[in-house]
Amino acid sequence: MSVNQEVIVDIDLLKKYDKPGPRYTSYPTAPHFHEGFDDKSWEEELQKSNANESAPDLSLYFHFPFCDTLCLYCGCNVIITRTPAKIDEYIEYLKKEIDMLASYLPKNRTRKVRQFQWGGGTPTYLTADQIRDIMGYIREQFEFSDGIEAGVETDPRELTYDRLQALREMGFNRASMGVQDFDPLVQKTVNRIQPEEMTRRHFNSLRELGYQSLNIDLIYGLPHQTPERFERTVDSIIDISPERIALFNYAHVPWLKPHQNYFKEEWLPTAETKLRIIKMAIDKFTDAGYVFIGMDHFAKPDDELTLAQQERKLYRNFQGYSPRAGLDLYALGMTSISQTQDVYAQNVKEITTYYQRISEGRLPVFKGYELNREDQIRRWVITRLMCDFELHPSEVEEAFDIDFNDYFAEDLPGLEPFIDDDLVVYQGDVIKVNPLGRLLIRNIAMSFDSYLKREKKEETPTYSRTV
Repeated sequence: MSVNQEVIVDIDLLKKYDKPGPRYTSYPTAPHFHEGFDDKSWEEELQKSNANESAPDLSLYFHFPFCDTLCLYCGCNVIITRTPAKIDEYIEYLKKEIDMLASYLPKNRTRKVRQFQWGGGTPTYLTADQIRDIMGYIREQFEFSDGIEAGVETDPRELTYDRLQALREMGFNRASMGVQDFDPLVQKTVNRIQPEEMTRRHFNSLRELGYQSLNIDLIYGLPHQTPERFERTVDSIIDISPERIALFNYAHVPWLKPHQNYFKEEWLPTAETKLRIIKMAIDKFTDAGYVFIGMDHFAKPDDELTLAQQERKLYRNFQGYSPRAGLDLYALGMTSISQTQDVYAQNVKEITTYYQRISEGRLPVFKGYELNREDQIRRWVITRLMCDFELHPSEVEEAFDIDFNDYFAEDLPGLEPFIDDDLVVYQGDVIKVNPLGRLLIRNIAMSFDSYLKREKKEETPTYSRTV
């Protein structure tokens, strides 16, 4: 079934609905993970799920936290180092975690890896020898399927051709590259000097080596950005022509990330300016032929993401939109989050604690969440809205043996403002998000989030703004 992927940008409506809200890479969202779910709980889940003969195949994620320098907009958990021995040490502990996790898999290796991702930090900060070392070890412990999607986050500032070759040699076929903005003043202010020529050279090397799909990350809302200045970056990205583009909203949270205090308030674009920037970018990307997938993602019409959305097979997980649904996600390394059909499990966030847990022979999970039936139902509904821009109540009823209108009687009134503003239509057996509502899909999905209703009475977790 084809999905209408048109998007219309109305700045007044974006202003009206712009407020903090979840990104729904999980449901329930990460603020609801708790330490009552620990490494023993994760061990029990691994034993149970791997004893199931119909257990799904796997997606693997490896977190490499190291960077050479600190980008001042960064909200990730990173470690700044220029000591290769520290990376060697981390790799040795990763191998031990791999051994522990792989020990739970069926001995006949029937559960195959169909999706694979390295993130960070900067995975390409590893040397070619380090890449071959850890990737060779991973392949020894897990069974990889044919046609695997294997992606890696790259940074042109720290990347050499031999590292790209090593990654390609070890099976990586997709790459994502951070750009953020080509404007020299913005780059200097955020401490990320990455000239356009460097990016183009790196991009061409990826093409030459046969990477099948390339993504470029941009950020709007950075210091000194204006629609006119950022438009030059957008035009350059369109000319470079990656298969996918991610356009993220800068989250200014200096109370959580003190290095962001370097940015003076007057340097940051106003809310009005940010809305003009995103309207300009969306208009130009879609005019250039990119399909608005949702949230902050664009893809070419023949890209796997676009085709998955058209077939209503798109999915969301902690890496964002994914064309491969139904896999159990095993995430390794500090801070990473695993996901099975019933459970979320997050590893410890401090490297010393990570090493200590591994040394003790314990899985490094320190908190997580086990979904109940209501969570499963609401996750299904929110996921389909986020991925398809529509929801068929009859499918929910069939999947979970419920009466949709009765079950969500307290939630459906939350859709009325969106219906009144022509963002959503609820007619017959479909809730459909109109092109005018695509950019506000997070707000619309929030209507079905039972935890947000409880948070109004309790302390509200901190989320990024929806626009």
